[in-house]
Amino acid sequence: MTAEAALRSPREIRRARYLGITYLVLSGFVLWFFGIGSWGEGIADFGMARPTDTFDWIPSLPVPAAAFAIGVAVVFAFMGGVQLVRGFGRWQNRILAIAFILFIFAFLGWAAAGQSFNLVGMLRTAVERSTPITFGALAGLLGERVAVINIAIEGQLLAGAFAGALVASITSNAWPGVVAAVLVGLFFGWVLAVLAIRYRVDQIIIGVVINIFVLGLTSFLTARILAPNPHLNRGIKLNSWRIPGLGDIPVIGPIFFDQTIFVYASLILVAVLAYTLFHTRWGLQARAVGEHPRAADTVGINVYRYRYLNVLLGGAVAGFGGAYFTIGTVGRFDENMTTGRGFIALAAMIFGRWHPVGALSAALIFGFADALAGKLGILQTGIPSEFLLMAPYIATLVVVTGIVGKARPPAADGQVYVKE
Repeated sequence: MTAEAALRSPREIRRARYLGITYLVLSGFVLWFFGIGSWGEGIADFGMARPTDTFDWIPSLPVPAAAFAIGVAVVFAFMGGVQLVRGFGRWQNRILAIAFILFIFAFLGWAAAGQSFNLVGMLRTAVERSTPITFGALAGLLGERVAVINIAIEGQLLAGAFAGALVASITSNAWPGVVAAVLVGLFFGWVLAVLAIRYRVDQIIIGVVINIFVLGLTSFLTARILAPNPHLNRGIKLNSWRIPGLGDIPVIGPIFFDQTIFVYASLILVAVLAYTLFHTRWGLQARAVGEHPRAADTVGINVYRYRYLNVLLGGAVAGFGGAYFTIGTVGRFDENMTTGRGFIALAAMIFGRWHPVGALSAALIFGFADALAGKLGILQTGIPSEFLLMAPYIATLVVVTGIVGKARPPAADGQVYVKE
């Protein structure tokens, strides 16, 4: 036994054993279903450019589906053996991420065997679908970093979507709709902050009430105002904007640099929050409020001010993310069009361990599952797309069980603070 293994806690040893067994089970699954079970079904032809791309000269990538799956199964078996014998140490989570990517491509090879599949187009869609989840996760992260739980993300997203579509239709301009979405999200953030911080109402209950209220209100207004007046729901939206130069980079260009302003804003916001939360005085004090508000108060940090500020910012971020559903995609509002994305955002926040970059990574995984579910019908695999739609919730269960490591929220998360 190595010195590193001797220092591991019983929890870490159990986790390593479970991961090793998981890799071996995945090895058998991939070998049987994607490898031997599909031998001779053909080559998966992955398109590396869209017809509208300037680099459409790039040839597609042919992958022998069964042979690739067998290779992945061998890699999984090797990972499982190493994990059980000695572990991967600090590389454990990175190896887990690599295993996830390998499994996805083995699945894609099996699903697209004998067919053509535009990989770049699907990855671009995955980034798009992850955008509102990223905004929702960041909204929740801002609140929970100062110990205020925001269950109302779903309602804030839905309210932002409705306000954005309505105001954009009235003004015949998408940008006033974006501003309206931010203001509405800010308003519901203020409602959450006042009830949770000043009146000390249970934060979970407040979030549930806001979600139900917004769903009922938007459904009522849609039936009574938008449906009889189609000119108030006209489908005004912001088109994608290709960044000169960057948008022409093969493969990567259309995925990240030929998107709407919402995608760019989400990436910029992740970078800004990652820096400010962990490298500025504001971030240090905000995290102190979330970990130990009493101690923060004793050194002169205004706990109430930080809690109000972060919850309000979180509401504005969620409202902006809600505008994506209308102004960023179809342009019009449909009843309950967020379809639970706010709750998936909470899962992404937990999966990302309350870190902006982690939340973005988790949102990309969930967005990928969403995009892939839409492609299964085209590939005619016979697998109901609803199974892939369960992926975010399965990922949440995996996080809770600790297989991907212990996810620890801020120590004072959800606790009422009363200044003495």
